[in-house]
Amino acid sequence: MRYYSTRNKIENVGFAEAALTGLAPDGGLYVPEEVPQYNATVRPSLGSMGYADIAYETILPWVSDDIPGKVLEEIVHSAYPFSAPLVEAADRMVLELFHGPTAAFKDFGARFMARAFSYLRRGEDRPLTILVATSGDTGGAVADGFFGIEGISVIILYPKGRVTPLQERQIAGLKGNILAIAVDGSFDDCQRLVKEAFGDKDLASRLVLSSANSINISRLIPQAVYYASAAGQIPDTCICVPSGNFGNLTAGLYAYKMGAPIARFIAASNINKTVPDYLESGNYEARPPKATLSNAMDVGAPSNFERMAAHFSWEEMRKLILGASVTDDETKKTIAEVFSRCGYRLEPHSAVGWKAVDMHWENPMENLAEKLTEKMPVVVSTAHPAKFAETVEPLIGPVPFPLSLQKAMEREIDARTIPADLGAFKECL
Repeated sequence: MRYYSTRNKIENVGFAEAALTGLAPDGGLYVPEEVPQYNATVRPSLGSMGYADIAYETILPWVSDDIPGKVLEEIVHSAYPFSAPLVEAADRMVLELFHGPTAAFKDFGARFMARAFSYLRRGEDRPLTILVATSGDTGGAVADGFFGIEGISVIILYPKGRVTPLQERQIAGLKGNILAIAVDGSFDDCQRLVKEAFGDKDLASRLVLSSANSINISRLIPQAVYYASAAGQIPDTCICVPSGNFGNLTAGLYAYKMGAPIARFIAASNINKTVPDYLESGNYEARPPKATLSNAMDVGAPSNFERMAAHFSWEEMRKLILGASVTDDETKKTIAEVFSRCGYRLEPHSAVGWKAVDMHWENPMENLAEKLTEKMPVVVSTAHPAKFAETVEPLIGPVPFPLSLQKAMEREIDARTIPADLGAFKECL
Protein backbone atom coordinates (compact mmCIF):
# COMPACT_ATOMS: atom_id res chain seq x y z
CA MET A 1 0.00 0.00 0.00
CA ARG A 2 1.35 3.41 -1.04
CA TYR A 3 0.19 6.83 0.12
CA TYR A 4 0.33 10.19 -1.64
CA SER A 5 -0.33 13.77 -0.55
CA THR A 6 -3.72 15.33 -1.21
CA ARG A 7 -1.71 18.07 -2.96
CA ASN A 8 0.69 15.88 -4.98
CA LYS A 9 -0.33 12.57 -6.54
CA ILE A 10 3.02 11.90 -8.17
CA GLU A 11 5.28 11.18 -5.19
CA ASN A 12 4.21 8.40 -2.83
CA VAL A 13 5.45 6.79 0.39
CA GLY A 14 4.84 3.65 2.44
CA PHE A 15 2.77 3.42 5.60
CA ALA A 16 5.73 3.85 7.96
CA GLU A 17 6.79 7.14 6.41
CA ALA A 18 3.22 8.43 6.14
CA ALA A 19 2.56 7.59 9.80
CA LEU A 20 5.85 8.77 11.27
CA THR A 21 5.93 12.07 9.39
CA GLY A 22 2.20 12.77 9.85
CA LEU A 23 1.95 15.64 7.39
CA ALA A 24 3.24 15.48 3.81
CA PRO A 25 6.17 17.82 2.95
CA ASP A 26 3.90 20.00 0.83
CA GLY A 27 1.45 20.49 3.69
CA GLY A 28 -1.07 18.01 2.33
CA LEU A 29 -2.56 14.99 4.07
CA TYR A 30 -1.62 11.44 3.18
CA VAL A 31 -4.29 9.34 1.49
CA PRO A 32 -4.06 5.81 0.03
CA GLU A 33 -3.51 5.32 -3.67
CA GLU A 34 -6.43 2.92 -3.49
CA VAL A 35 -8.65 2.03 -0.54
CA PRO A 36 -8.30 -1.73 0.09
CA GLN A 37 -11.34 -4.00 0.03
CA TYR A 38 -12.51 -6.58 2.54
CA ASN A 39 -12.16 -10.02 1.02
CA ALA A 40 -15.18 -12.17 0.24
CA THR A 41 -14.98 -14.13 3.50
CA VAL A 42 -14.44 -11.19 5.88
CA ARG A 43 -17.19 -8.85 4.72
CA PRO A 44 -20.16 -11.17 5.52
CA SER A 45 -18.52 -12.11 8.85
CA LEU A 46 -18.17 -8.61 10.28
CA GLY A 47 -21.27 -9.07 12.43
CA SER A 48 -19.98 -12.20 14.16
CA MET A 49 -16.25 -11.50 14.55
CA GLY A 50 -14.61 -10.28 17.77
CA TYR A 51 -13.52 -6.64 17.83
CA ALA A 52 -9.77 -7.34 17.76
CA ASP A 53 -10.28 -9.72 14.82
CA ILE A 54 -12.18 -7.05 12.87
CA ALA A 55 -9.37 -4.63 13.72
CA TYR A 56 -6.79 -7.05 12.34
CA GLU A 57 -8.66 -7.63 9.08
CA THR A 58 -9.41 -3.92 8.62
CA ILE A 59 -5.93 -2.57 9.37
CA LEU A 60 -3.71 -5.28 7.81
CA PRO A 61 -4.01 -4.29 4.12
CA TRP A 62 -3.15 -0.68 5.00
CA VAL A 63 0.05 -1.55 6.91
CA SER A 64 1.23 -4.99 5.76
CA ASP A 65 4.33 -3.67 3.96
CA ASP A 66 5.69 -2.30 7.26
CA ILE A 67 3.97 -4.23 10.05
CA PRO A 68 3.93 -8.05 9.76
CA GLY A 69 0.65 -9.82 10.43
CA LYS A 70 1.90 -11.45 13.62
CA VAL A 71 3.05 -8.11 15.03
CA LEU A 72 -0.23 -6.45 14.06
CA GLU A 73 -2.15 -9.21 15.81
CA GLU A 74 -0.23 -8.49 19.02
CA ILE A 75 -0.79 -4.74 18.61
CA VAL A 76 -4.57 -4.91 18.21
CA HIS A 77 -5.08 -7.36 21.06
CA SER A 78 -2.95 -5.16 23.31
CA ALA A 79 -4.65 -1.94 22.18
CA TYR A 80 -8.24 -3.13 22.48
CA PRO A 81 -9.13 -4.89 25.73
CA PHE A 82 -12.37 -2.88 25.26
CA SER A 83 -14.77 -2.72 22.30
CA ALA A 84 -17.47 -0.49 20.81
CA PRO A 85 -20.88 -1.86 21.87
CA LEU A 86 -24.16 -1.00 20.16
CA VAL A 87 -26.85 -0.08 22.70
CA GLU A 88 -30.54 0.37 21.92
CA ALA A 89 -31.99 3.67 23.15
CA ALA A 90 -35.59 4.53 22.25
CA ASP A 91 -35.93 4.29 18.44
CA ARG A 92 -32.25 4.11 17.50
CA MET A 93 -28.98 2.42 18.30
CA VAL A 94 -26.06 4.16 19.99
CA LEU A 95 -22.49 3.17 19.10
CA GLU A 96 -20.68 3.72 22.41
CA LEU A 97 -17.05 4.67 21.80
CA PHE A 98 -16.23 5.68 25.38
CA HIS A 99 -15.19 2.41 27.01
CA GLY A 100 -11.44 3.03 26.68
CA PRO A 101 -9.15 4.49 29.37
CA THR A 102 -9.91 8.16 28.66
CA ALA A 103 -13.64 7.57 27.95
CA ALA A 104 -13.57 9.01 24.43
CA PHE A 105 -13.43 7.65 20.88
CA LYS A 106 -9.89 8.98 20.45
CA ASP A 107 -8.65 5.99 22.48
CA PHE A 108 -9.18 3.74 19.45
CA GLY A 109 -6.74 5.69 17.33
CA ALA A 110 -4.24 6.76 19.99
CA ARG A 111 -3.65 3.31 21.47
CA PHE A 112 -3.00 1.79 18.05
CA MET A 113 -0.67 4.64 17.11
CA ALA A 114 1.41 4.35 20.28
CA ARG A 115 2.04 0.66 19.73
CA ALA A 116 2.57 0.99 15.98
CA PHE A 117 5.02 3.88 16.39
CA SER A 118 6.96 1.96 19.02
CA TYR A 119 7.37 -0.93 16.57
CA LEU A 120 8.13 1.21 13.52
CA ARG A 121 10.85 3.13 15.39
CA ARG A 122 12.59 0.10 16.85
CA GLY A 123 16.37 0.62 16.73
CA GLU A 124 16.15 4.39 16.14
CA ASP A 125 18.58 6.58 18.08
CA ARG A 126 17.01 10.02 17.58
CA PRO A 127 13.95 10.69 19.74
CA LEU A 128 10.58 11.36 18.09
CA THR A 129 8.56 14.45 19.02
CA ILE A 130 4.83 14.18 18.43
CA LEU A 131 2.88 17.43 18.05
CA VAL A 132 -0.83 17.35 18.83
CA ALA A 133 -3.49 20.03 18.55
CA THR A 134 -6.60 19.19 20.54
CA SER A 135 -10.05 20.65 21.10
CA GLY A 136 -10.51 18.34 24.06
CA ASP A 137 -10.46 14.57 23.83
CA THR A 138 -7.59 13.94 21.40
CA GLY A 139 -5.06 15.36 23.84
CA GLY A 140 -6.12 13.15 26.72
CA ALA A 141 -6.19 10.01 24.59
CA VAL A 142 -2.78 10.68 23.04
CA ALA A 143 -1.26 11.55 26.41
CA ASP A 144 -2.57 8.30 27.88
CA GLY A 145 -1.62 6.19 24.87
CA PHE A 146 1.97 7.46 24.59
CA PHE A 147 2.70 8.05 28.28
CA GLY A 148 5.96 6.34 29.25
CA ILE A 149 6.84 5.19 25.70
CA GLU A 150 10.64 5.38 25.44
CA GLY A 151 12.13 7.57 22.74
CA ILE A 152 8.88 9.47 22.11
CA SER A 153 7.93 12.88 23.54
CA VAL A 154 4.45 14.32 23.09
CA ILE A 155 3.64 18.04 22.99
CA ILE A 156 -0.07 18.84 23.21
CA LEU A 157 -1.53 22.24 22.32
CA TYR A 158 -5.04 23.07 23.53
CA PRO A 159 -7.11 26.29 23.49
CA LYS A 160 -6.87 27.89 26.92
CA GLY A 161 -10.23 28.07 28.69
CA ARG A 162 -12.04 26.09 25.97
CA VAL A 163 -11.71 22.56 27.32
CA THR A 164 -13.47 21.11 30.36
CA PRO A 165 -11.68 20.80 33.73
CA LEU A 166 -11.55 17.02 33.29
CA GLN A 167 -10.17 17.26 29.76
CA GLU A 168 -7.47 19.66 30.96
CA ARG A 169 -6.40 17.24 33.68
CA GLN A 170 -6.21 14.41 31.16
CA ILE A 171 -4.12 16.59 28.83
CA ALA A 172 -1.90 18.34 31.37
CA GLY A 173 -1.79 16.03 34.37
CA LEU A 174 0.51 13.17 33.39
CA LYS A 175 3.82 15.06 32.97
CA GLY A 176 6.81 12.74 32.19
CA ASN A 177 7.21 12.59 28.41
CA ILE A 178 4.02 14.65 27.96
CA LEU A 179 4.23 18.47 27.70
CA ALA A 180 0.97 20.45 27.69
CA ILE A 181 0.74 23.93 26.18
CA ALA A 182 -2.32 26.16 26.68
CA VAL A 183 -2.69 28.48 23.69
CA ASP A 184 -4.41 31.86 23.97
CA GLY A 185 -6.69 31.23 21.02
CA SER A 186 -8.96 28.67 19.37
CA PHE A 187 -8.46 25.06 18.32
CA ASP A 188 -7.88 26.32 14.78
CA ASP A 189 -4.97 28.39 16.15
CA CYS A 190 -3.53 25.26 17.79
CA GLN A 191 -3.94 23.30 14.56
CA ARG A 192 -2.28 26.12 12.57
CA LEU A 193 0.73 26.16 14.92
CA VAL A 194 1.22 22.42 14.47
CA LYS A 195 1.10 22.73 10.68
CA GLU A 196 3.46 25.73 10.74
CA ALA A 197 5.89 23.79 12.92
CA PHE A 198 5.95 20.96 10.39
CA GLY A 199 6.75 23.46 7.65
CA ASP A 200 9.53 25.18 9.59
CA LYS A 201 12.94 24.21 8.14
CA ASP A 202 14.81 25.15 11.31
CA LEU A 203 12.71 22.78 13.41
CA ALA A 204 12.95 20.06 10.77
CA SER A 205 16.74 20.23 10.96
CA ARG A 206 16.81 19.80 14.74
CA LEU A 207 13.83 17.57 15.59
CA VAL A 208 12.17 14.44 14.26
CA LEU A 209 8.52 15.48 14.20
CA SER A 210 5.26 13.61 13.80
CA SER A 211 1.62 14.18 14.63
CA ALA A 212 -1.09 12.20 16.39
CA ASN A 213 -3.98 14.36 15.21
CA SER A 214 -6.44 13.09 12.67
CA ILE A 215 -4.21 14.71 10.05
CA ASN A 216 -2.17 11.52 10.56
CA ILE A 217 -3.49 8.65 8.45
CA SER A 218 -2.52 6.15 11.17
CA ARG A 219 -5.09 7.78 13.47
CA LEU A 220 -7.92 7.22 11.01
CA ILE A 221 -7.26 3.65 9.91
CA PRO A 222 -8.02 2.06 13.33
CA GLN A 223 -11.09 4.28 13.68
CA ALA A 224 -12.57 2.64 10.58
CA VAL A 225 -12.81 -0.56 12.62
CA TYR A 226 -15.75 0.42 14.81
CA TYR A 227 -17.77 1.47 11.78
CA ALA A 228 -17.17 -1.94 10.22
CA SER A 229 -18.14 -3.61 13.49
CA ALA A 230 -21.39 -1.64 13.76
CA ALA A 231 -22.28 -2.12 10.10
CA GLY A 232 -21.71 -5.85 10.44
CA GLN A 233 -24.29 -5.98 13.22
CA ILE A 234 -26.80 -3.66 11.50
CA PRO A 235 -26.12 -3.82 7.75
CA ASP A 236 -27.28 -1.05 5.43
CA THR A 237 -28.19 1.46 8.11
CA CYS A 238 -27.54 5.19 8.41
CA ILE A 239 -24.77 6.26 10.82
CA CYS A 240 -24.85 9.73 12.33
CA VAL A 241 -21.39 11.09 13.24
CA PRO A 242 -20.83 14.17 15.45
CA SER A 243 -18.29 16.07 13.36
CA GLY A 244 -15.73 18.81 14.03
CA ASN A 245 -12.37 18.23 12.36
CA PHE A 246 -14.05 15.45 10.31
CA GLY A 247 -11.45 12.78 11.02
CA ASN A 248 -14.06 10.50 12.58
CA LEU A 249 -16.39 10.80 9.59
CA THR A 250 -13.47 10.28 7.19
CA ALA A 251 -12.67 7.04 9.03
CA GLY A 252 -16.28 5.99 8.48
CA LEU A 253 -15.96 6.81 4.79
CA TYR A 254 -12.88 4.58 4.61
CA ALA A 255 -14.86 1.72 6.19
CA TYR A 256 -17.59 2.33 3.61
CA LYS A 257 -15.11 2.27 0.72
CA MET A 258 -13.59 -0.96 2.10
CA GLY A 259 -16.99 -2.57 1.72
CA ALA A 260 -18.59 -2.24 5.16
CA PRO A 261 -22.37 -2.31 4.54
CA ILE A 262 -23.22 1.31 5.40
CA ALA A 263 -26.10 2.98 3.55
CA ARG A 264 -25.49 6.63 4.41
CA PHE A 265 -23.92 9.03 6.91
CA ILE A 266 -25.16 12.13 8.66
CA ALA A 267 -22.47 14.73 9.41
CA ALA A 268 -23.80 16.30 12.61
CA SER A 269 -22.16 19.66 13.38
CA ASN A 270 -22.85 22.33 15.96
CA ILE A 271 -23.11 25.94 14.75
CA ASN A 272 -19.63 25.56 13.22
CA LYS A 273 -21.20 24.24 10.04
CA THR A 274 -18.59 24.69 7.35
CA VAL A 275 -19.12 21.21 5.87
CA PRO A 276 -22.94 21.04 6.17
CA ASP A 277 -23.05 24.36 4.31
CA TYR A 278 -20.73 22.90 1.67
CA LEU A 279 -22.95 19.86 1.25
CA GLU A 280 -25.89 22.19 0.71
CA SER A 281 -24.28 24.68 -1.67
CA GLY A 282 -21.12 23.14 -3.12
CA ASN A 283 -19.07 26.10 -1.85
CA TYR A 284 -16.43 25.44 0.81
CA GLU A 285 -15.80 28.47 3.01
CA ALA A 286 -13.62 28.13 6.10
CA ARG A 287 -14.50 30.54 8.90
CA PRO A 288 -13.43 31.42 12.46
CA PRO A 289 -14.76 28.88 14.97
CA LYS A 290 -17.41 29.75 17.54
CA ALA A 291 -17.37 28.34 21.07
CA THR A 292 -20.18 25.90 21.95
CA LEU A 293 -21.09 23.27 24.54
CA SER A 294 -19.80 20.58 22.15
CA ASN A 295 -16.32 22.05 22.28
CA ALA A 296 -14.48 19.23 20.49
CA MET A 297 -16.46 20.20 17.37
CA ASP A 298 -15.64 23.91 17.48
CA VAL A 299 -13.73 23.85 14.20
CA GLY A 300 -14.22 26.31 11.38
CA ALA A 301 -11.56 24.93 9.01
CA PRO A 302 -11.73 21.13 9.35
CA SER A 303 -8.46 19.56 8.18
CA ASN A 304 -9.93 16.28 7.01
CA PHE A 305 -12.22 17.92 4.51
CA GLU A 306 -9.14 17.85 2.29
CA ARG A 307 -9.17 14.04 2.47
CA MET A 308 -12.90 13.87 1.85
CA ALA A 309 -12.51 16.03 -1.26
CA ALA A 310 -9.65 13.81 -2.47
CA HIS A 311 -11.92 10.77 -2.51
CA PHE A 312 -15.36 12.20 -3.35
CA SER A 313 -16.79 14.90 -5.59
CA TRP A 314 -19.46 17.24 -4.22
CA GLU A 315 -22.15 15.25 -6.04
CA GLU A 316 -20.86 11.98 -4.55
CA MET A 317 -20.75 13.47 -1.06
CA ARG A 318 -24.32 14.75 -1.35
CA LYS A 319 -25.56 11.27 -2.21
CA LEU A 320 -23.71 9.66 0.69
CA ILE A 321 -23.66 12.32 3.44
CA LEU A 322 -26.45 14.42 4.91
CA GLY A 323 -25.45 17.58 6.79
CA ALA A 324 -27.00 19.00 9.95
CA SER A 325 -26.29 21.90 12.30
CA VAL A 326 -27.45 21.90 15.94
CA THR A 327 -27.51 24.85 18.37
CA ASP A 328 -26.57 24.78 22.06
CA ASP A 329 -30.21 25.23 23.06
CA GLU A 330 -31.18 22.23 20.93
CA THR A 331 -28.28 20.28 22.42
CA LYS A 332 -29.40 20.91 26.01
CA LYS A 333 -33.03 20.19 25.18
CA THR A 334 -32.05 16.89 23.54
CA ILE A 335 -30.01 15.77 26.57
CA ALA A 336 -32.97 16.42 28.88
CA GLU A 337 -35.62 14.93 26.60
CA VAL A 338 -33.74 11.73 25.81
CA PHE A 339 -33.05 11.06 29.49
CA SER A 340 -36.69 11.71 30.35
CA ARG A 341 -37.86 9.51 27.49
CA CYS A 342 -35.67 6.44 27.89
CA GLY A 343 -33.16 7.06 30.70
CA TYR A 344 -30.17 7.26 28.34
CA ARG A 345 -27.47 9.81 29.22
CA LEU A 346 -26.02 11.83 26.36
CA GLU A 347 -23.14 14.30 26.47
CA PRO A 348 -23.19 17.40 24.20
CA HIS A 349 -21.48 15.89 21.14
CA SER A 350 -23.62 12.75 21.15
CA ALA A 351 -26.69 14.94 21.68
CA VAL A 352 -25.80 16.85 18.52
CA GLY A 353 -25.79 13.52 16.71
CA TRP A 354 -29.12 12.47 18.21
CA LYS A 355 -30.77 15.76 17.26
CA ALA A 356 -29.37 15.57 13.74
CA VAL A 357 -31.24 12.30 13.19
CA ASP A 358 -34.44 13.98 14.40
CA MET A 359 -33.87 16.88 12.02
CA HIS A 360 -33.75 14.58 9.00
CA TRP A 361 -36.54 12.32 10.16
CA GLU A 362 -39.12 13.92 12.42
CA ASN A 363 -40.51 10.44 13.04
CA PRO A 364 -37.21 8.60 12.57
CA MET A 365 -38.46 5.06 12.15
CA GLU A 366 -41.32 5.64 9.70
CA ASN A 367 -39.49 8.03 7.43
CA LEU A 368 -36.21 6.15 7.65
CA ALA A 369 -37.94 3.00 6.43
CA GLU A 370 -39.51 4.99 3.60
CA LYS A 371 -36.47 7.01 2.54
CA LEU A 372 -33.51 4.79 3.19
CA THR A 373 -33.73 1.50 5.06
CA GLU A 374 -35.77 -0.42 7.58
CA LYS A 375 -32.82 -0.64 9.98
CA MET A 376 -32.60 1.51 13.10
CA PRO A 377 -30.30 4.52 12.61
CA VAL A 378 -27.04 4.53 14.56
CA VAL A 379 -25.86 7.55 16.56
CA VAL A 380 -22.13 7.61 17.29
CA SER A 381 -21.52 8.47 20.96
CA THR A 382 -18.03 9.93 21.11
CA ALA A 383 -17.52 10.46 24.85
CA HIS A 384 -18.80 9.42 28.27
CA PRO A 385 -21.30 11.95 29.71
CA ALA A 386 -19.16 12.29 32.85
CA LYS A 387 -16.55 14.09 30.73
CA PHE A 388 -19.06 16.93 30.39
CA ALA A 389 -20.67 16.77 33.80
CA GLU A 390 -20.75 20.59 34.05
CA THR A 391 -23.24 20.64 31.18
CA VAL A 392 -25.05 17.34 31.69
CA GLU A 393 -25.75 17.21 35.44
CA PRO A 394 -27.80 20.46 35.65
CA LEU A 395 -30.07 18.95 32.99
CA ILE A 396 -30.51 15.35 34.17
CA GLY A 397 -28.92 15.02 37.61
CA PRO A 398 -25.80 13.15 38.78
CA VAL A 399 -23.79 11.18 36.23
CA PRO A 400 -21.75 8.13 37.35
CA PHE A 401 -18.00 8.62 36.88
CA PRO A 402 -15.88 5.73 35.56
CA LEU A 403 -12.91 4.93 37.80
CA SER A 404 -10.43 6.15 35.17
CA LEU A 405 -12.04 9.59 35.14
CA GLN A 406 -12.16 9.75 38.92
CA LYS A 407 -8.39 9.21 38.99
CA ALA A 408 -7.82 11.82 36.28
CA MET A 409 -9.67 14.46 38.32
CA GLU A 410 -7.12 13.99 41.12
CA ARG A 411 -4.24 15.14 38.89
CA GLU A 412 -2.65 18.57 39.13
CA ILE A 413 -2.53 20.65 35.96
CA ASP A 414 0.97 21.40 34.67
CA ALA A 415 0.83 23.46 31.48
CA ARG A 416 2.64 26.36 29.84
CA THR A 417 0.61 29.23 28.40
CA ILE A 418 1.67 30.87 25.13
CA PRO A 419 0.15 33.26 22.59
CA ALA A 420 -1.00 31.81 19.26
CA ASP A 421 2.38 32.57 17.72
CA LEU A 422 4.88 30.22 16.05
CA GLY A 423 7.84 31.98 17.68
CA ALA A 424 6.47 31.32 21.16
CA PHE A 425 5.73 27.72 20.21
CA LYS A 426 9.26 27.21 18.87
CA GLU A 427 10.69 28.43 22.19
CA CYS A 428 8.79 25.65 23.96
CA LEU A 429 10.02 23.09 21.44
